[in-house]
Amino acid sequence: MPQAPAAAADTKVLILHAARRRFADHGYEGTSLNDIADDVGIRRPSLLHHFPSKEAIYRAVLFELVGDWTALVTAAVQDPTTGWGQVERVLSAAFEFFEQHTDFVRLARREAIDGGPFFDEIATGLQPLFDRAVGFLEKEMRAGRLRRHNAPQLLLAGYGAILSYFSDAPLITVLLGTDPLSKESLRVHRREVVDLFRNALDPR
Repeated sequence: MPQAPAAAADTKVLILHAARRRFADHGYEGTSLNDIADDVGIRRPSLLHHFPSKEAIYRAVLFELVGDWTALVTAAVQDPTTGWGQVERVLSAAFEFFEQHTDFVRLARREAIDGGPFFDEIATGLQPLFDRAVGFLEKEMRAGRLRRHNAPQLLLAGYGAILSYFSDAPLITVLLGTDPLSKESLRVHRREVVDLFRNALDPR
């Protein structure tokens, strides 16, 4: 008997969640369809009923995460302000996203380092967000509402300050002797990064 639409949709969501964890922990090559099926509690043929291949699952996982990130950034700039206020809002949104999507951090790192099968597509998808952010910073700098810097390099510095903190959490645990992903540690790191960029950008 075929699955009811709601049950099929629920199974598809479970597959994507299990696959996201597997791909983040073990990479594309280190994950098998059997691994994902076992995590969900279904048989391999049932998994293939929802996705025709491992590549199809990987693509769905990556583009779901990229879509979530794009939606968050879009929402953060939906009611645009100017100057430092807008920068702070996007920084805060980025922290919240990565705190809630640690799998995205590890997958993004793996794609960037290993040049995964969808690296070019992901880069193409994220390029408009990067260009939009550069354009905003340069416009605000020209207007005198932000201090002048190299806008692309400033964005990359922010990307590294936030993303690497989450991806390198095991190393940071050793260096600091505390859990960097605890609520207090995250609060402190967010405050320090925001203050760093405020001091660099806010002309007041």
